[in-house]
Amino acid sequence: MRWGLILQYNGKNYHGWQRQNDDTPTVQGVLCKYFSDVLQENILVLGCGRTDTGVHAKNYVAYFDSINLTSDKVEWLLWKINSYLPYDIRINHIVRVPDNFNARFDALSRTYRYYIATVKQPFNADFSWFIPQRLDLKKMNTAARVMYQYDDFTSLSKLNTQTATSICRVLYAHWEKKGEMLVFTIRANRFLRNMVRATVGTLVEVGKGSMSVEEFSKVIDAKERGHAARSAQAQGLFLEEIEYDRSIFPKKLFEW
Repeated sequence: MRWGLILQYNGKNYHGWQRQNDDTPTVQGVLCKYFSDVLQENILVLGCGRTDTGVHAKNYVAYFDSINLTSDKVEWLLWKINSYLPYDIRINHIVRVPDNFNARFDALSRTYRYYIATVKQPFNADFSWFIPQRLDLKKMNTAARVMYQYDDFTSLSKLNTQTATSICRVLYAHWEKKGEMLVFTIRANRFLRNMVRATVGTLVEVGKGSMSVEEFSKVIDAKERGHAARSAQAQGLFLEEIEYDRSIFPKKLFEW
């Protein structure tokens, strides 16, 4: 049977989601190990996509197949696996999903948030990018809305990723000020590797006045990564939510 997971993790101690061939710590590697140990079978946990080194997730979706897990053991497994996992990874839900469910390809949209601290944040340094310079949020939002006009974001993608297509549909992109934080929310049907961090880094240049809104448009038009700014720091980025058909994952499961 196939089982879906909704989990959260602090990415500080991990080299991203995807398991590697050596002992490099990754979130997928940790999950495969502990689920295999607890269920006493070889478990491969597959995710909704990669996250880079240092990036966090509040509602990451994954799945695995098991011959030993039955519905009456789900609550036990949820308790058991969380007691085994490191403190920086937590499973929120384990639910039965269709046998053909694929966390990556069945996703309807993904939502990320990026956090910029406008003053020093001693207790949030691992979860935000500190920029003391004043940023023009109005111009940054004007530039962010430009993304609605495009579907090819090659300029905001990591190079040499062997991605079949650079076509994405941005559904929402907006900056807002929350106390001492600037928060960027972006939702799309899919994202390219490093796309959110490259977008944030380039929009920050708009906010600083180093790039105009028109120049931001030209960056996307160029379809070359070298035209965009340096990527924003990883620790400020969170994968917030993955949207699926409600019959698979009701939205309330993401409202923990």
